[in-house]
Amino acid sequence: MDSPASTTPDPDEMPSSMVRNLASYSVDGTRLADISLEEISDALASKETGFVWVGLYRPDEPLLLKMQEEFGLHPLAVEDALKAHQRPKVELYGDSLFLVLQTAQVVKGHIEFGETHVFIGPRYLLTVRHGASLPFTPARERCERNTTLMQLGPSYGLYAVLDAVVDNYFPIVEEFKDELNELEKDIFAEDYRRETIHRLYELKRDLTQMRLAVSPMLDMLNQLVQLYPTLIRDEVRVYLRDVHDHVVRVNEATDTMREMLTAAMSVNVSLVTVAQGEIVKRLAGWAALLAAPTLLTSWYGMNFEHMPELGGRYSYWVVIAMTLAICLGLYRLLRKARWL
Repeated sequence: MDSPASTTPDPDEMPSSMVRNLASYSVDGTRLADISLEEISDALASKETGFVWVGLYRPDEPLLLKMQEEFGLHPLAVEDALKAHQRPKVELYGDSLFLVLQTAQVVKGHIEFGETHVFIGPRYLLTVRHGASLPFTPARERCERNTTLMQLGPSYGLYAVLDAVVDNYFPIVEEFKDELNELEKDIFAEDYRRETIHRLYELKRDLTQMRLAVSPMLDMLNQLVQLYPTLIRDEVRVYLRDVHDHVVRVNEATDTMREMLTAAMSVNVSLVTVAQGEIVKRLAGWAALLAAPTLLTSWYGMNFEHMPELGGRYSYWVVIAMTLAICLGLYRLLRKARWL
């Protein structure tokens, strides 16, 4: 009986959509010819190759296992990169670093979040993107134009990736600010709209997720600036400090807008409560005006035979005048109290 065919795909037949970049760079920082998956280990063994930069997008398990084989990655890091849904962190595995970054992207007017996993070793840089994330092609091309800095190796490529992730936060923050300014007009509008409080809640939720993505990067960048001398070149640390400053700006802007949104939601609820109170006051005022003639007409509507006022010639007109006088007095009193 023939043995069943293997279900594990050949690494060289991986879908090109998962492998977005696969190139080696010389010691002087220039890009060499593109290589295949099987040639990665050969390129790392060559003295002409400075480092290898690989970019993957939503890779499957066989492709990540191939990367583990070629780069000697730690199995725990590979498992995290495969499952995704990790918190932002930086971990050291032997002579390599594993970083988890939260990315953000505006899709059809809403903010969606994704993850980027980064493996960096002495002679390689591997990025794995999941979910909503802009490609790192512009960052890589910008690095390739500056061969002097590319001579610094994978740590400079890591800076370019971090800088691209953080730079993508700024347009989202600006969009938050613009939308919050627009919502302020709806908050102070005279008519209450349910959509306003619903959108405020959505913004608050997105900002909370944004803070969870941005805030851990402060500690990550502090570690990269101060630690790992065998992986992070001293010349690159000044660039990482610049990224840290950008993260501080984004984090402070996010915290400020979260506070403003909390205040906006409170103000919106307060204004709705005040508006409802005004409506109740007006209804109570009109009810008081109607109570006076109701009381008089119900009093004189009793069918007793010997009520003293019923026999008077002008009793009807007296009651009408009395009713109007009471109503007018109540109207002026309630108007002065701003109940009408």
